[in-house]
Order: sequence, then structure tokens, then C-alpha cells
Amino acid sequence: MNRRTTVATLGSLLGTGGLAGCLGGSPRPDPVDLSGGKADDQGGMIIGKHGGPNGQIFYENESPAGHDNPAWFHTLAFGLFRYYLRHERRGWEATAIYVTDYSSLDYELDERDGRPYMPAPTAAGTFGDATAMTYVMESDVHGGMGPELHPFSAADDARAFVEDHGGRTVGFDDVTPQLIAAYTSR
Repeated sequence: MNRRTTVATLGSLLGTGGLAGCLGGSPRPDPVDLSGGKADDQGGMIIGKHGGPNGQIFYENESPAGHDNPAWFHTLAFGLFRYYLRHERRGWEATAIYVTDYSSLDYELDERDGRPYMPAPTAAGTFGDATAMTYVMESDVHGGMGPELHPFSAADDARAFVEDHGGRTVGFDDVTPQLIAAYTSR
């Protein structure tokens, strides 16, 4: 399937102003390129090799073990959200959270083992504000570890994805520890 989207960078531009006030008072850092064999901070998998959305989190006064900010992830359901929610409970303050924005990409699903997978772009320009995304969950399209949350900056793109691949949409604030635990244990 080839899907041409029309929102390109508008969602990213609209989303960049509000996060610093919501997640912390420091200036918002820009997303970084996650290519080059970086290992996921949640599970150690190489980012970009397994399909599905990638993500990164910048923290105010903390950084992930083994490298400077941001923390980086090859999956959202099994990586970014688990890490973010756990560290939020520990008092870590995120200044920016970015995820792959499929509304800004031309993409083709990859077929592996009879299952469709989303691509896993790693370039800095493929990321958008995680808090402004509409996420598709419970679709027939997989990510790097199976069930995934596929982010779209344009809610219409998320709804169209649900029409084509099933599932339902949720917002950033709907993603709770309980939702992640139930979803990733399927």
C-alpha cells in the first residue's frame, strides 16, 4: 500500500510551540537523527531495523544511562511509553517527546511473514510532537515488536488508517500504564 499524505510539516510546525510549556520550562530541543546503529533505551534493539514508529524523549535534568539526551526507542508501545511513564513516576521531567509522524511521510507497508509492518524512518525531519499525535492501536499493521501505536499528526490520516487496517484511535493522554500493560500483553 502506498499512501500519499498532504499535511507534510504543518503538524510538526503547529505542535512545536506548545510542548515546552506542558512538559517543562526549558527551550524545546529539536529532534535528532536516530540512524547509525543506536540501541533502544528500553530493550536494546537497533533503531530503524525492525519496522514501526521510533521515538525520542529529552529530559530537563536527567539523561538516559550510557549517553546524553535524548532517550531513544525503536517502538512506542513496548519502548517509549513504558520508559516515559516509569520515569515520570520517578520525577523525571520531559522537555520534548517526539515520535515518527506518518502524516508527514509517503510510506509503503512492508510485508513480512504474512503481516504488514510500518516503515521505521530515523531522520530528524520524520519526527513530530508526541503530545499532538493521534495514535492508532489494535490495527492489523505491526511495529517492531508486534502490536503498536501508529502516530499521525493529522487526525483524518489516523481515521483513514483505521478504515483501511482496523483498530481505534487514542490521544497521548489516553496512553496510561494500564493501557500499555494490557495492549502489549496480547
